Amino acid sequence: MPQDRGNILIGTASWTDKTLIESGRFYPREANSAEARLRYYAQNFPIVEVDSTYYYPPSDRAVDAWVNRTPDEFTFHIKAYSLLTKHPTRPNSLAKDLREAADQKRKGKFLYASHLTDEEMDEVWRRFAASLMPLHSTGKLGVVHFQFPEWFLPGTESRNYIVECQERLHNYRIAVEFRNSMWLEERNLERTLDFLESHDVPLTSVDMPQGFKSSMPPLAFATAKDLAYVRFHGRNTEEWDKPQETATPRFAYKYTAGELEEWVPKLKELAGRAKQVHVLMNNCFQDYAVQNARDLGELLED
Repeated sequence: MPQDRGNILIGTASWTDKTLIESGRFYPREANSAEARLRYYAQNFPIVEVDSTYYYPPSDRAVDAWVNRTPDEFTFHIKAYSLLTKHPTRPNSLAKDLREAADQKRKGKFLYASHLTDEEMDEVWRRFAASLMPLHSTGKLGVVHFQFPEWFLPGTESRNYIVECQERLHNYRIAVEFRNSMWLEERNLERTLDFLESHDVPLTSVDMPQGFKSSMPPLAFATAKDLAYVRFHGRNTEEWDKPQETATPRFAYKYTAGELEEWVPKLKELAGRAKQVHVLMNNCFQDYAVQNARDLGELLED
């Protein structure tokens, strides 16, 4: 399959990005429907990360479509719903029967887990897990990717929550991405890696803009034997921390061949430590992600 370099698989963090479709530089003219675009994407890449599930839990109809429109060996990685990653959450993303009571407690614009009872949060977890079962049962579910916010700091409470996430989704694989460099600072690095290795949880390695509170260093670690997970966010330092109506501007960055080359030895080292390495290009602006995914594949092949 294209972009399958031995045990290194490369894909992007979206096949539905509006700027990608509008660019006209990836999908052929005849791929003019949601079904046709997913089928075409799956002909070109073996994996994809679903970003929309961070904002809204997936519907049964959507998940069934993903299963039916892709080949047997295709893999979907799912971003965990924001309410489960301790991020501010859009109130209208929560099912109506759960939202009514939470709205009475909520004072601000966003919804947090603290606005729900323990029983209601149990139900949120249950429904999210159930929605992914068709992917899991057909062998198409990769990891549920937990991207934690910058205020998710290293400590007993946070480590316990990661274990809770793993237990809540015990049928599935999870991976974690931190957005606070304290997790990988010298004083915490060994403990962070030992903790993740002891629970067999992949740490998501990242390439991203540096110099911000949310910046993680471009280090590559394999903390699980079966899978190493890597995400490329671009290096758009000018737009990274600016308030924006959408996240799109911060990812408007096209890697040069030299910048991608920096990761070739790291990815090959990961490939020697884990059964598979999955690389997701998250610089989803126009055709930047798909082009850089192809560029990286060629570099690895060379």
